[in-house]
Amino acid sequence: MTLALTHIAYFSTIALLFAMVPMGFLGDLQDTTKTLFIVGFLGMWRYSWAMINFGRAFVYRLWAWPRRKAAYQRGFEAIGARSHMYVMITSYMVDPEVTLMVYRRLFAACANARDGATIVASVVDGADERLIRQIYETSREDLSNTRLVIDRIKANGKRDAMMKALRILATFHPTQHDIMVFIDGDTAPPDDLWAQSAPVFSDPQVGALTTDEAALIDERGLFRDWFDLRFHQRNVMMSSMGLSKRVLTLTGRLSVFRASLATDPGFIRGVGQDYLDHWRLGRVDFLTGDDKSTWYWLLTHGYQTIYLPDVQSESVETQPKPGFVDSAKTLMIRWFGNMMRTNGRALRQSPARIGYFTWWSILDQKVSMWTTLVGPLSVLFTAVLHTPYVIPLYLGWVMLTRYVFCAIISVFNGTWFPVTHPLVLYFSQVFGAMLKTYVFFRLDRQKWTRQSSSSGGSTTSLFDRVKQWESLAHHSVALTFLALAILFLNTVE
Repeated sequence: MTLALTHIAYFSTIALLFAMVPMGFLGDLQDTTKTLFIVGFLGMWRYSWAMINFGRAFVYRLWAWPRRKAAYQRGFEAIGARSHMYVMITSYMVDPEVTLMVYRRLFAACANARDGATIVASVVDGADERLIRQIYETSREDLSNTRLVIDRIKANGKRDAMMKALRILATFHPTQHDIMVFIDGDTAPPDDLWAQSAPVFSDPQVGALTTDEAALIDERGLFRDWFDLRFHQRNVMMSSMGLSKRVLTLTGRLSVFRASLATDPGFIRGVGQDYLDHWRLGRVDFLTGDDKSTWYWLLTHGYQTIYLPDVQSESVETQPKPGFVDSAKTLMIRWFGNMMRTNGRALRQSPARIGYFTWWSILDQKVSMWTTLVGPLSVLFTAVLHTPYVIPLYLGWVMLTRYVFCAIISVFNGTWFPVTHPLVLYFSQVFGAMLKTYVFFRLDRQKWTRQSSSSGGSTTSLFDRVKQWESLAHHSVALTFLALAILFLNTVE
């Protein structure tokens, strides 16, 4: 009943906003025509792109994936090869109760692996090592066919930990039929992970797969609503991309790789020593974004990456900052930085090689950070130069369209949404676009959420300060030209 009342109040607010606009406003005030045309044109473009992805997602979930899954299973049974499950898991600054939950779930998944499992756990803290061994030794599962190797390392970052763990795993000489699970220390895998994943690799063109995700957040509030919406959106977009057998990222929380590829020396170098040569910033060594590095290596080597919409992992998410906006900013800067550092070089690949829809989707990620800002800026200029009545009209339109989007997303995910989701969606779009433009000119700035290691801005050398000033200047010029272009289009006769 309370949920229904909040939605009624939401639509009442929309009605109130539209009621604030005088009768005949759209027809009588020609000064707003250009603004409405610009916002409407870009809006139709963005809405049509969203509808294409919604349509593709439904086709994949309801028609394509069930048929492909059955084909993978038939191929797996026909081959009849042994498929050992290797696991690489990294744990750093994870609460003991989370480690307990994650490793219990991981050991259960390994016990269910038909052909056995080998785990290499990369840890920094001795307390983590002792806890993991205790969980292993006291497990209620039959782990006689599961081998545990704990790699105690220094805190030199996740990429270094992954590189060392992969080199250990390479000594076991996995075959092309074996699978390797990359998993974070705060993510719990499903119990049937092997049974759901191994058949997919019966297709020799498949290099990796990733699964659906859910967030485990204790406290109610905007942060949990935001994460729930993000993962629901992710499910839609991954399903859309899954139709082309090319997802846009292999999430570091949990992804599964063909083990022989994951232990390839070139792949290991790509994980541990990835970098970007930038015309202005020089060589940018990647600190974060290991999931983008693995994705890029497989993409450029011509392998398919598959999405499993009916298999779900669960990750424990915590706010990195006290406030919601600061937390969202911290996480989005890291996420978008990873995306921007890799997408530029991905666009230089041939669309015929990586797939035309995949190539266009990557391009759209870069273009959308600018087009998303056109609407709010156009409305702002019109309100200042012509009439403020365009503001309630725009706000009502935003609330209505984002509600429709959230309704479609909820239907796809099989769950209804709180009334905060449309507002959080708009916040993510506009605030996210602003942050994308920020990181686009500062690709050298990187920082882990839970680690103190960072790059870009951590030193005060003259060279670093010059790069920061250059980044600020380029960013300011780009935003100025965007604002001038919008102003020109709104005022030209």
